[in-house]
Amino acid sequence: MSKPIYIAGVAMTPFGRHAASMQDLTQTAVLGAVADAGAELGAVQAFYAANVFGGMVLGQVLLRDLGLSGLPIYNVENACASGATGVHLACHALQAGIYDTVVVFGVEKLTALGGGTIPLQRNDYMTELYARAGMALPAIYAMRGTRYLHEFGVGAEVLGEVAVKNRRHGALNPYAQSRTEVSLDEVMNSRMVFDPLTLLQCCPSAVDGAAALVLTTKAPSQAKPVRVLASVIQSGRAEAGTDDDILAAEITARAAQLAYREAGVSPADLDVVELHDAFSIAELIYYHALGLCGRGEAHALLQSGATTFGGRVVVNPSGGLLAKGHPLGATGVAQMVEAVWQLQDRAGERQAHGAELALTQCTGGGIAGVDHAASAVHILGV
Repeated sequence: MSKPIYIAGVAMTPFGRHAASMQDLTQTAVLGAVADAGAELGAVQAFYAANVFGGMVLGQVLLRDLGLSGLPIYNVENACASGATGVHLACHALQAGIYDTVVVFGVEKLTALGGGTIPLQRNDYMTELYARAGMALPAIYAMRGTRYLHEFGVGAEVLGEVAVKNRRHGALNPYAQSRTEVSLDEVMNSRMVFDPLTLLQCCPSAVDGAAALVLTTKAPSQAKPVRVLASVIQSGRAEAGTDDDILAAEITARAAQLAYREAGVSPADLDVVELHDAFSIAELIYYHALGLCGRGEAHALLQSGATTFGGRVVVNPSGGLLAKGHPLGATGVAQMVEAVWQLQDRAGERQAHGAELALTQCTGGGIAGVDHAASAVHILGV
């Protein structure tokens, strides 16, 4: 990026079941991020509000009581990538010199939906046909898991080991929905959702939460200011024919390559990665897509300890979606909150020591005929 963009302040609520309203969750995160930046709310020139299921003009509704009438408020929806997309759009405005200080926040109250799988796209006739055939997202990822186990000749336990690692990380995170370590036996013996994925290998769907960050072109006075080195959003390409590789995660691989080029770094330079582990198999697929390992090497990378504390690159130190939770609109922003805490040595018991470069990756949108609807990759550094 030609003009330095800094993340001057971050905050989030704990993820979980909240009696608090969406307004309360949002304002807690927004005011916390502004305070963390050492700024005044009046210094913020625009807000980017990310959400999926909250309805029209949600940002204006959520911020109304803060006395911010008249300021530009942009509402952003891009499925699970909504929060990260809000950051991407804000970076464009800052680069263009339209603003010098903005806030991006994401929020969701999924408990209002009553639990169960997240509703699929309903304005696409192809996706509706898929849904009627039982092709919910857990089923799609179960097929990916089955293919991985078959193609690389490994047992289903390797999928469970992803959940064990991330739930161990989440146990150290006071903001995570699940703060309980689990054994491999507990993961593998939990209720089967879609074979080979058991319940503890799927992110919880009943979760509320908000996260916010302050983006600015003004250099903060912090000892370790965090910069946005790359911000990339890509859409899925139409799948041609029946020979597509369901393990390739093409959209994420494409976004990652563009991000590495923009930041001038390589996968080997990364210290921390927060990736979209909505299901355990997703983490293994994204290891390869992000260039952390070669094809078919993801399970070996995991089992070597390279992706936990003390390893080569700590993946999902927050606990990831599996443990921290996945309130859709908030997820992409929360990933960056965690990355900033890691880069500034503020992550407490789950600190990845010496972290200087972090990547966040969020994909979203289960629509028929494409890999995913959207993928966002950001690279942050100190």
